[in-house]
Amino acid sequence: MELDNKNMTAADDETVEKNMTREKKLGGKRTMPFIFANEICDRFGNTGFQANMITYLTQELNLPVVKASNILTNFVGTTNLTPIIGALIADSFAGRFWTITIGAIIYEMGLLSVTISALFPSLRPPPCPTQTNCVEASGALWILYLSLLLTSIGSGGIRPNVVTFAADQLDMTKSAVAKRRWNFFNIYYFCMGLATLTALTVVVYIQDNVGWGWGLGIPTISMAISIIVFLVGSPLYKKLKPGGSPLVRLAQVVVAAVKKRNAVVPADHNLLYENKGVDAGICLHEKLLHSNQYKFLDRAAVVTPHEEPRDSTTPPNLWTLSTVHRVEELKCIIRMLPIWAATILLVTAESHQHSFFILQARTMNRHLGGSSFQIPPASLPIFGTLTILTGLVLYDRFLVPFARRRTKHPAGLTPLQRLGIGYGVNIFSTTVCALVEMKRKSVAARHNLLDSPKAVIPISVFWLVPQYSLHGLAEVFMTVGRLEFLYDQSPESMRSTAVALNWLALSIGNYVGTLLVSLVHKYSGSGDKNWLPDRNLNRGKLEYYYLLISGIQVANFVYFAVCARFYSYKPMEEISKVICKEGDVELLANNDGTSGTTAYDKDDEEVGKLVCKIETV
Repeated sequence: MELDNKNMTAADDETVEKNMTREKKLGGKRTMPFIFANEICDRFGNTGFQANMITYLTQELNLPVVKASNILTNFVGTTNLTPIIGALIADSFAGRFWTITIGAIIYEMGLLSVTISALFPSLRPPPCPTQTNCVEASGALWILYLSLLLTSIGSGGIRPNVVTFAADQLDMTKSAVAKRRWNFFNIYYFCMGLATLTALTVVVYIQDNVGWGWGLGIPTISMAISIIVFLVGSPLYKKLKPGGSPLVRLAQVVVAAVKKRNAVVPADHNLLYENKGVDAGICLHEKLLHSNQYKFLDRAAVVTPHEEPRDSTTPPNLWTLSTVHRVEELKCIIRMLPIWAATILLVTAESHQHSFFILQARTMNRHLGGSSFQIPPASLPIFGTLTILTGLVLYDRFLVPFARRRTKHPAGLTPLQRLGIGYGVNIFSTTVCALVEMKRKSVAARHNLLDSPKAVIPISVFWLVPQYSLHGLAEVFMTVGRLEFLYDQSPESMRSTAVALNWLALSIGNYVGTLLVSLVHKYSGSGDKNWLPDRNLNRGKLEYYYLLISGIQVANFVYFAVCARFYSYKPMEEISKVICKEGDVELLANNDGTSGTTAYDKDDEEVGKLVCKIETV
């Protein structure tokens, strides 16, 4: 019998070793083209669909400026709200691969519906070249709403999961990241920038000069190709098993802490409950260590006499007893929320780029020199995109090495320092927006064009380049910094959900932008005194709106600085798992790069095997 057990153990170990060898062959940089193709085409399609949508709504569907702007910002808000649902689905039960696949198919259905509506002139209202007494769209508007809904739902499956799914294919432990000469998030955002640049040039030009059928059809075809490419790469991917609903785990900690509100937390935190077997599925590469913040929650890990486990392999009732790792997961989320909340108004400050910037450009001279070629208004964001692409390269090649020598931080700047710089640039950019608008209106007044909303004001559209470039520079710091912060500081089992917070901030920020525009339009006066008039931007006070945004950003920056000053980075140690045959050894790589070895004794044999054999699927 003993010989049979040894043979079975040897066979099990051989099977585990074969599985690990197979898993090591999966993932890696070779999977990036397949994964990024999906996200690049999503960004290409979304940008091509959204960048010129204000023109489609006002020129093709004859909607008033404020109504069209609010439809657009509500769409952007909804598109950025659904990722939190998609992330929870992926983290809970579906996994990232299938969530991305299904989301991409739904997204394709949305693009297809709006493309079909654009191909039939009968679905659109009569043209209104004078922009007075226009007949607004009716039937086409409902088709548009349906397509916006489908694309929003589809984005919910794609956006929070692609970046984390791509990161799953790489070694993202701190020790591995410190050794690399490149930043994954910078490369990710650089690729997204290239997709945006292509959409802003090619697609927008086709929409303005060829037609909306082809202008919306190209993003639709692009998205269909991306789905095929993503599925072709399926055999190469690492597909991590979902660790169960993160919301349930967080709720279990809260319930356990409330139930034990009268329990005494031991002075020695080593006496709090830990169980490697229970946490094995959510603790693959890093283990969260005990922190001294939010000590009330530590009560969830206090072991009372009647909860003393019979052996280390028996899982407890997690609604009454949680492990330290699970308690620290909740603490991580609580610590992140104030910083995350501060980024919402950053999005509000940028929400006008796809509406008011485009409307300003339409009134300006868009010719290149003395040629007849005109720059499409919706293509002007290429200057912001070019700034992002250039800024990311310079950031990696020059700023990071320079900052690393002074801060001794592997990334040069911490995510919070990067965000702080982004705040400063963003405040400056909205102030410049106000100054440029004053200049545009002064030229219009000089040529008696204030009452001619369709007239071309003799001022070059390149006056808008500084504000686009400054917004792009701000994104290099604040957008990438926000994504890096959320990924780095979240528990590894909740990273899709944490990255979804990035999109949730974009959603709330756009909704706040809609609310702000509506309030300003309603209460800033009537007629020529209204800051944001319905039809004639020349008679508005758009510069006042930009200055209002700048003032809000200054107050928001003060709030962020206070939050950043008291923020504590998550305490953790990295886990590097090896096959455990004799002694069941687990290697722990600490934050300083050193390794500690923990050997399980005979009583912990089964737990050791469980921890060692937990692998990706």
